[in-house]
Amino acid sequence: MHGGDIRTPPTRMARKLFERLPPRYDRLAAVLSLGQDRRWRAAVVDRMAASRPPLVLDVATGPGGVALALAARTDCRIVGIDLSPEMLDQGRRNVAAAGRGDQISLVLGQGERLPFADGTFDGVMFSYLLRYVADPAATIAELARVVRPGGTVASLEFAVPGHPVWRWSWRLFTRAVLPLAGAALGGRPWFVVGRFLGPDIEDHYRRFPLAATVEAWESAGLADVTVRTMSLGGGLVMTGRRPGPP
Repeated sequence: MHGGDIRTPPTRMARKLFERLPPRYDRLAAVLSLGQDRRWRAAVVDRMAASRPPLVLDVATGPGGVALALAARTDCRIVGIDLSPEMLDQGRRNVAAAGRGDQISLVLGQGERLPFADGTFDGVMFSYLLRYVADPAATIAELARVVRPGGTVASLEFAVPGHPVWRWSWRLFTRAVLPLAGAALGGRPWFVVGRFLGPDIEDHYRRFPLAATVEAWESAGLADVTVRTMSLGGGLVMTGRRPGPP
């Protein structure tokens, strides 16, 4: 969950914004999404767990919430990658507290330039990533590159409700309620998040609409691409697979 100055390169913007967010990230994410973030993450984890992958990459892992949820469901090994050292530090504390250090490892890096060979992973997950990369289609291709044949890809992003009533309600919430809630619960860093989140999401879909996202998945060589909107259209879960035998 983040936002920023349109003049700032996306990855640098995200890195700066995350510096002061880690200690309260998961709790505030739940509050600022009206409790829906947990359901959205569960949908991604359900899809990945169903494929029973031995080795999974979790991109934009943050403090490790999705990785930990998957670790609790399966015995797979998980590599989490994030561009924020502060988020990864919190993630390592969370992993240690959960006793999952043998199952989850966290590394510093960017989704646009993954430090892994082709076909390294049986599954790739990513959450709230595409708004913070300069070229979403190229990033999706890079993520698909490291998936083995037969492997699963699953993602979670915010979305803009399509129905006019829910869209205007969403706009009111993101413009008026979200900044104040963020300030009350997390101080100025989360006020900044709340102020930019709604406009940032809408700007992303103006530049890279859902149809373009689906096309990018398919152009990256992913098959059986599915789209699931959740919570009246506020959340978007996508899945696909790398064709071929596992």
